Formats: sequence, C-alpha cells, structure tokens
Amino acid sequence: MSSEPWGRVDESGTVYVRTPDGEKVVGSWQAGSPEEALAYFERKYERLVVEIGLLERRVKTTDLSAKDATSAIESLRAQVDEGNAVGDLAALAGRLDALVASVDSRREERKAARARQSEEAREAKEALVAEAEELAGSDQWRSAGERLRALVDTWKGLPRLDRKTDDELWHRFSHARSAFSKRRKSHFAALDAQREETRRRKEKLIGEAEALSGSTDWGPTASRYRELMREWKAAGRAHRDAEEDLWARFRAAQDVFFQARSSVFEERDAEQRENLTRKEELAAEAEKLLPITDLKAAKAALRSIGERWEAVGHVPRDARAGIEGRMGAVERAVREAEEAEWRRTNPEARARAAGLTGQLQDAVDRLREQVAKARAAGNTAKAEKLEQELAGRQALLDQALKGLQEFGG
Repeated sequence: MSSEPWGRVDESGTVYVRTPDGEKVVGSWQAGSPEEALAYFERKYERLVVEIGLLERRVKTTDLSAKDATSAIESLRAQVDEGNAVGDLAALAGRLDALVASVDSRREERKAARARQSEEAREAKEALVAEAEELAGSDQWRSAGERLRALVDTWKGLPRLDRKTDDELWHRFSHARSAFSKRRKSHFAALDAQREETRRRKEKLIGEAEALSGSTDWGPTASRYRELMREWKAAGRAHRDAEEDLWARFRAAQDVFFQARSSVFEERDAEQRENLTRKEELAAEAEKLLPITDLKAAKAALRSIGERWEAVGHVPRDARAGIEGRMGAVERAVREAEEAEWRRTNPEARARAAGLTGQLQDAVDRLREQVAKARAAGNTAKAEKLEQELAGRQALLDQALKGLQEFGG
C-alpha cells in the first residue's frame, strides 16, 4: 500500500483521492507500482490545474464572452467533480467558483457598458435631431445642405436604439431634412421663375434693339440704345446657358446700328484715332498698377482711370477689342485680387474651417485613447484596426490645419 497527502493506493490497486467529504475512488492500477499509480493520477490533477489557470488568464486578460467562459467552467467543473485525479480537488472547485463570480461580474459590467453606450447614442442622436431641426429653417442653401448630408453620415455611424426611440428620433430627423429640402426647392423654383421672367424681358429688349438696328436717325437712336442698355442691366440675369446667347444677340443689334453710323461719319475717324491714343495712355497708366500690391489704392486709381476712359469716347472699331482687352485685363486683375482678399478674410469660411479642424482633432484624440486601451487590454487586432482609422483621420486633420493656416489662423 502507498499513500500521499491527497491520495493512496490499497493492496488491490484501487486508487483513492482525499476530499473534505471523504475518500473517493478515482481508478485502479495493476500495471506498476503504487507510486507510479499515484504519479499518474497526480499528473491528471496537474493538467486540470494548468487548464484552470489558462481559463483564469483568458477571463482576466481577453474579451472572452460570458457564454464561452461559462461553458468552459462547466466543462472543467465536470472533470473536477468526476474526481479522476489525485490532488486538492476542493481547491480547484473553489477556483472555479471564483471564476464564476468573476464572469458574472464581467457580465454585469458589460451590461452596464452597453447601457452607457445606448444612452450616449441616444444623446448623440438627439443632438443630431436638434441641429437638423435648426438647419431646417436656414437660408444658407449650400452650407446647410452639406451639413445635413454630414449629419446623415454621422447618424449612420451610431448604433441603433430600441425600435420605438430610434424610429421617433429618425422621424424627427427625416422631417427636418424634408422641410429644408422643400424650402430649398421652393426657393430655387422661385429663382428659376424670376430668371425666366428676366429672359422674357430681355427678349423684348432684343426685339426693340433689332428693330432699331437699321435706323439712320443717329442721335435719338443712339440715345435709345443707351436707355436699352440701362434697362438690360436693371433686368438682372437670366439662366446661365441663355444669358450669353441673349447678350450676343443684343450686342449684335447695337453693332449693326453703330457700324452703319461709323461708315456715315468717316470724318470722325481722326477724332476716334485721337481717342485711341488717349485710351492707350490710360491703358498704360492702368497697367502700371500691376501687379496689385495695394488693393485699396489700385481700386481708387482704377476708378479715376475708368472715369477718364468713359469720358474719352469711341475709338476705331478695329482697335476696340485690343484696347478694351488691355483695360479689361487690369480690371480682372483688380477683381481677382478683391475676391482673393474677400476669401482670405471671410469669417464664415474661417469659422467652418476652424470647426472642422476641431472636430477632426477630437476624433484623432479619441482614437488615440481607444488604441491605447486596446493595446493595454492585449487586443492587438482591434488596436491595429483603430490605428488604420487613426492614420486616415490624422491625414484629414493635417489637411484641415493647412487650410486653416491660409486664413491666417
């Protein structure tokens, strides 16, 4: 007979394990010495110790689900309860009991975390609804429309709530978007109607201009053409695709008249050549303003030159395009400088750039925290996935910061 603290082998080869409830038979051994029998069943006990230790580490350091953990605990408990091993089986049962408590605790923690996530998602969706409802009354058609599309993308990225709450919030969100779309559609429909009315007005002006183009009553007809030009400018703009054609027809009718008048008044050629010389001098004076270094001074100087230009009168027709082209180039340069200055100092554009930069910075900071938590939890796959997303957001942030610098911010 052989005996150890946790078991023994009797003369018949029966192997027993000692438990708080007394001895239990774990098997029999006939092929060797009692010491070998005890060693065999002690090794089975050690395997149970190793398996329980591995499960303890998985529960502690990985995201093993409560269902899988419970299943593994039940499997190990069945092996311990069968008692086909020699060792402190009660201690193993105690460790399994502790694992059950740990899994239950983690289950409650995850349940609470899901509840928190649901509450955060509800608050986020309520904030999206509130912003969408505010935007529904905006007249900033482009920026508000872009922002509403961004809100939809944000909504899609949030988890679903319970069906009733999610449906109610989505109904409000969708209603706000629909209200904005209807207002925008109505606005542009009115704008289209206005432009169509402008087109009809300009067609009438073209009709009169074409009717006058054969007149030889030079003074009154020229005066009426000037009035038609003022009416044309006051009429506003038609649709873009029609405006150029309308203008070409209107100018063509005027050109017919003025060309005929020019042929009659050939004696005025000398005066027009003199006008050309004066306009060439003015064009040269204007060209000295380039490149634009002082916008305010350049605009003032160009106004003075323009007033003198208008006072000069007509130039020979074959020189008109060239001299007007020179002056037009300077005028375009001033307009472009003015537009560039407006874009640079536009507070609304700067505020949007700053807002976008802030949002991207928050997203980058949040992703960095999530990566750190994933690394700390040993979840390498999740950390690598988050790092890929972080790299993309960081690139967007760098681009937004570069854009913000262009506003001097």
